[in-house]
Amino acid sequence: MNKKLIAATFLTVFGTVFWSCDSKTQKQEKTEKAPEIKEPELLKSPAFIADSAYHYTAKQVGFGPRIPNTEAHVKTGDFLIEKLKQFGATVTVQEFESMAFDGKMLKMRNIIGSINPEAKKRIMLAAHWDTRPWADKDYQKKDEPIDGANDSASGVGILLEIARVINGSQEKPNVGVDIVFFDGEDYGYDESTQRDKVNRLANSGTDSWCLGSQYWAKNLHVPGYKAEYGILLDMVGSKTAKFAKDASSRNYAAHVLNKVWDVAGKIGYGDYFVNVNTPGITDDHDYVNAAGIPMIDIIEYNPLTNDYFAPYHHTHQDNMSIIERRSLKAVGQTVLEVIYRES
Repeated sequence: MNKKLIAATFLTVFGTVFWSCDSKTQKQEKTEKAPEIKEPELLKSPAFIADSAYHYTAKQVGFGPRIPNTEAHVKTGDFLIEKLKQFGATVTVQEFESMAFDGKMLKMRNIIGSINPEAKKRIMLAAHWDTRPWADKDYQKKDEPIDGANDSASGVGILLEIARVINGSQEKPNVGVDIVFFDGEDYGYDESTQRDKVNRLANSGTDSWCLGSQYWAKNLHVPGYKAEYGILLDMVGSKTAKFAKDASSRNYAAHVLNKVWDVAGKIGYGDYFVNVNTPGITDDHDYVNAAGIPMIDIIEYNPLTNDYFAPYHHTHQDNMSIIERRSLKAVGQTVLEVIYRES
């Protein structure tokens, strides 16, 4: 996942201010009484099992890099379809071809699992399931594909666990849930690392990133499909996970951001969902928003880098060694709780 960063210089300045304020706070704590810590609210949702989400994340990585036109990609897609059906979802598969920036024609699939498809009020949950074909931010083996454990097997793993939990719970949410696995998100041209390549999609009207969500936005899996709102998960399982409010999410779906961040704080995960505004980035939520569904992006940011992302981003460090169960739990339980609080 790229993420075409907007106003990166602002983030660098912000990172300095952020940590400077933190140091000041630490000094004050030596002389001031620590604030009272509120007990988390009782959950309305069933328990999200982090070990299960971790297993689903590792299972995807075990297939190998999920790059379109490869055997690992086909096997992973088949696995996702099988699991969604096993968890009681009605599955729709969008098969399509799209040209990548390098001229290759990619065979791809958007995979959609609908839970309680009869419900009129619906919530859309999404993640991309493909992986970056190159480690173009790495110093070694730059032309080899990455595992993509966090980007974005972690998001897919969390959504599979949410489907499993809902299916196995006696008490169901009051809304329908559509889980969408977008393909072709990470096969994009990065001008900061791939200047030796030609972007054949430039000025074509098609972004080289987010191919699956662009296709979905023009070809809804259900004619006239509507959802109350959507939540995108991208890079949500690392040991360094912190989630801020990106500009695109604030502009299109501020009420959803506030809802999710509020729930996270109430159930004890406010240390992950921080009340910080960051620049906009290009991700699948942009095209869902363009289709008329307000969607936010829960995505890791790092205030100490100049490109928004943690050092593992688009490198071979993005493997299972950076995945932490508590991060999976924080995101998965928060999203599940948001769904179960809907009336």
